[in-house]
Amino acid sequence: MAEAISNLSRKEQVIRMAAELFKEKGYSAASMRDLAQKLGIEAASLYSHIKSKEEILRTLCFDMAADFRASLLEVEKKNVSASEKLRLGIIGHVKVMARDLTASAVFMNEHRHLSQPYLRDFLLLRINYINRFKTIIEEGISSGGFRKEIDTKLAVMTLFSSLNWMPAWFSPDSTIEPENLGQQLADMLINGLKQKG
Repeated sequence: MAEAISNLSRKEQVIRMAAELFKEKGYSAASMRDLAQKLGIEAASLYSHIKSKEEILRTLCFDMAADFRASLLEVEKKNVSASEKLRLGIIGHVKVMARDLTASAVFMNEHRHLSQPYLRDFLLLRINYINRFKTIIEEGISSGGFRKEIDTKLAVMTLFSSLNWMPAWFSPDSTIEPENLGQQLADMLINGLKQKG
């Protein structure tokens, strides 16, 4: 971890260490002084790299949102069944989270501390992302791949309830690779949607 951090720009180091601090203490309880101490620098020198604590939170949240959207966009371009799109979307989501579990935890738990209009913009991005998964499920119902009686809102909320707890229980030291984890989660979730027989 120390080697990986040392290869980053100073601003990236600040953001990475802030993510760890926000995950440990929560955004509200973490101070710029705490962050400076964690980095081993004077608090005043932090401001040459970053304007505010909220700028760090915005960067973490919106960068993660961009990664999730880019992953799903690649899936949406594929000419495959809705079931396969959903599978690939789930795997992509898991891989984005697994790349940085600390930033993922901050993204999931601390975004509510964004001020307006950033919170509104973030929530709109999140709603759009979730709705794109809902559209894939609706495509699966329309094409006959998924059961007609499926409530799409319930299905997509169940999906994200499962996926978004990943930073709490998945360990970077796990023997299971993110791709394989995504496959297993996709199997469990998609099998509940599929037509029987």
